[in-house]
Amino acid sequence: QVQLVESGGGLVQAGGSLRLSCAASGRAASNYAMGWFRQAPGKDREFVAVINWSGTNTYYADSVKGRFTISRDNTKNSMYLQMNSLKSGDTAVYYCAADSLYGTTWYRHAGDGIDYWGEGTLVTVSS
Repeated sequence: QVQLVESGGGLVQAGGSLRLSCAASGRAASNYAMGWFRQAPGKDREFVAVINWSGTNTYYADSVKGRFTISRDNTKNSMYLQMNSLKSGDTAVYYCAADSLYGTTWYRHAGDGIDYWGEGTLVTVSS
């Protein structure tokens, strides 16, 4: 079992930056693919980014590509999302997630098959 705790959400001006963190615990946590989803008010949950267990492969939603960067530090069992050039459309609750599989399910099924989830952290982008 893997436990996930997000942090780093808050209020930021449009065009600004924010870094989210996700701390993982549990047996073999570093062997899981990890990623981020988000859900805005009145919207369905959507995929943001994923990174494989070794950190050698990443994949991003088109809406954040070039602006967001996902990374991980397996010595700390932590995963990060650096968000730059934030837009009002980025306002959402951001959820850390983990799964044994690194594959298309992450970005084609809104995370329905993902095994582990954090409680979420709110990001609000204002203008």
